[in-house]
Amino acid sequence: MDINKLEKISDTEWKIPPHKGMKVPGIIFGDEILVREMDEKVYEQVTNVATLPGIVKAAYVMPDGHWGYGFPIGGVAAFDPEEGGVISGGGVGFDISCGVRCLLSELTRKDIEAVKESLAHELSRAIPAGMGRGGRIKFTFSELDEMLVGGAKWAIAQGYGEMEDLERIEEKGCMQGSIPQNVSDKAKKRQQDEMGTLGSGNHYLEVQEVQKIYQENIAELLGIKLGQIVVSIHCGSRGLGHQIGTEYLREMLLKADEYKIKLPDWELACAPINSPLGQQYLGAMRAGINCALANRQILTHLLRKVWNETFPQQSVLKLLYDVSHNTCKAEEYHLEGHVKKLYVHRKGATRAFGPGHTDLPPAFQKTGQPVFIGGSMGTESYILTGMSGVEHRSFSSACHGAGRALSRHQALRQWKGKQLVKDLEERGILIRSPSYRGVAEEAPLAYKNVTAVVNVTEQAGLAQKVAKLVPLICIKG
Repeated sequence: MDINKLEKISDTEWKIPPHKGMKVPGIIFGDEILVREMDEKVYEQVTNVATLPGIVKAAYVMPDGHWGYGFPIGGVAAFDPEEGGVISGGGVGFDISCGVRCLLSELTRKDIEAVKESLAHELSRAIPAGMGRGGRIKFTFSELDEMLVGGAKWAIAQGYGEMEDLERIEEKGCMQGSIPQNVSDKAKKRQQDEMGTLGSGNHYLEVQEVQKIYQENIAELLGIKLGQIVVSIHCGSRGLGHQIGTEYLREMLLKADEYKIKLPDWELACAPINSPLGQQYLGAMRAGINCALANRQILTHLLRKVWNETFPQQSVLKLLYDVSHNTCKAEEYHLEGHVKKLYVHRKGATRAFGPGHTDLPPAFQKTGQPVFIGGSMGTESYILTGMSGVEHRSFSSACHGAGRALSRHQALRQWKGKQLVKDLEERGILIRSPSYRGVAEEAPLAYKNVTAVVNVTEQAGLAQKVAKLVPLICIKG
């Protein structure tokens, strides 16, 4: 990106002044290196987002920002329904409620190394991964409708987990306002055998070691210890979410003229929040959120089953938290002296409520909400927590990962999946995937430096580092 087009606010914050129909400025978080590395399309997309009806304060880009569909990945924008604010399928993303949950064990690296090969094998057998790959669990349409209303709460009631998990899941495991009737039969059919599956792309289940602690007091409160083994699961709403996005974006595009919305880019197709179509999409999107929460809950059940069989004497896997990064949620913020209900789009961005936020469960009132920043197979990942004041800086939002530096096609030209698996194994990282192509597309060097992204996120006051994790086993789509 050409930084000469930006106004430097600080070493980690840059401004695009309003022009060409922008209703608010664009704000990009990143140091000079990260901003220069962002593709020019990010500038164009955040500028376009800032023209949408009812947007308030600014259109934001997180430090992991890169080109996406309509909104940039790492894009955040809030809309006021009282001012004609809109909801955009491109501002949520196709993988609705894609997110990460992290579980804490009582084990150390020594425990894992003793059974590493067999554990990797059993996890790869138990956790279906790969494009279009279904699982062993199949639901009827009636059961799917119940799941789309109940989310992880429904999954636990079916025996997939423990009730105490719910206190450590965003929305307590169940997004209110879901309307399964707004989800097409085609979307439901795509999901019938995809519950309890990872999917492809950058989704994974990873066994990790806590290599470094940055905030000892917070880590202690969260139950995180140096040398501890944790497991992270990254996935979303699979085919159902993608179908919802595809269908409603088409409807939003067709209705743009009726709603008198001028689109700078057809990928930004949207509808007024208070319109019939806006409300229909909200009901369907919330169903997609519940699908993702239930999916990660079922995957947790499958993981715990393998864990219990492998470590019968030390089988506890306690859920730390589960948070999504492709959503639109109604949240209250102080704006111009008033408390406003705004609809906050986070596309490849993570909610990051600070300490004391009323929506956080008791376990996180002193620490702030956990934020999970995933690496890519061979790189470190991070646990962060929200900071006080972040609601004023970015509508309580932080980054969600490293962000792509190369497209999947570019990665395929540079790396071979089989060789990557071998190279990572020599470093002590076992990769299990049904697709060497998928491994090549997700090569570690196809992503930005996750440590640089996390450091800037902390310096910008969006979230603070608590712990660094390194991979030992990665089940990859």
